[in-house]
Amino acid sequence: MLTLKAKTRSVYGRKTESLRNEGKLPAVLYGPGLKENLDLEIDTKEFIKVFQETGRTSFLQLEVEDSNFLVLVNNIQKDPLTLSLSHIDFYQPAATKEIKVRVPLVFIGEAGAVKNLGGTLVKNIQEIQVQALPQNLPHEIKVNLAILNELEKSILVQDLEIPPLVKILKNPEEIIVQVMASEEIEEELAKPVEEKIDQVGVVEKEKKEKEPEEIKE
Repeated sequence: MLTLKAKTRSVYGRKTESLRNEGKLPAVLYGPGLKENLDLEIDTKEFIKVFQETGRTSFLQLEVEDSNFLVLVNNIQKDPLTLSLSHIDFYQPAATKEIKVRVPLVFIGEAGAVKNLGGTLVKNIQEIQVQALPQNLPHEIKVNLAILNELEKSILVQDLEIPPLVKILKNPEEIIVQVMASEEIEEELAKPVEEKIDQVGVVEKEKKEKEPEEIKE
């Protein structure tokens, strides 16, 4: 497990800009196991290095002087103009309570239907929400494309190999990735814009007909 060092912070408000100029970031640590929030400062470069490994779903050990905390990176704030990091929220969850996070899907291998049959790989989902105890959360979920050896073949949510004690919070029948014949994609792109607009209109009409009337006071 990666470790990130932090110090307690005594600078607040507009004065935190001086921290950023020194290559440091203001941060806060909170969670159900803490009596009160801890205001911290961390080294910007060190945080970026650690976060590239952990992301938002893997734990890191936050070392604050003489204490250690098992935490997740819960929120990252950026400057709206420069997009540089401006503030970090660390969260220490209760070890006995399941939490929900979004985990990235990592596509590995090569689809035979693309290589040998000229198909086109279409990725519909790039990340997926899971629920588990903090210590059981996966950093990523791998999707093996090697099984896609035929045109029109797909990998569904229910086909994912997930670690024990982890629940996926998504429709198991939903398609994650599939191989389509190139002709089908060309036909879809070639459809007249008017036809697509008409289809949207029909859907909107049906939706309105199904919606209950607004209750007036």
